[in-house]
Amino acid sequence: MKDIKMADIAIHIDETLDDAQREDARDSVLGLDGVMAAAFNNKTPHMMIVEFDPDRVTTAGLLKAVTDQGVHAELVGL
Repeated sequence: MKDIKMADIAIHIDETLDDAQREDARDSVLGLDGVMAAAFNNKTPHMMIVEFDPDRVTTAGLLKAVTDQGVHAELVGL
């Protein structure tokens, strides 16, 4: 059985998204192979924390999944 590497990254979303838009952004990231978790915190609604396997998905791929939703975003390392 292959060991799974785990990494965390924050994605900062520039726009103020409503609940449905945040859910769409989260779901787009969760749909990527290698993503274990993705969530927003109500206290920091511009930041999505993503837990992923860097052997299966790149940080550029994570960011693209969000920006493909029509929002502006940047990666923030943890």
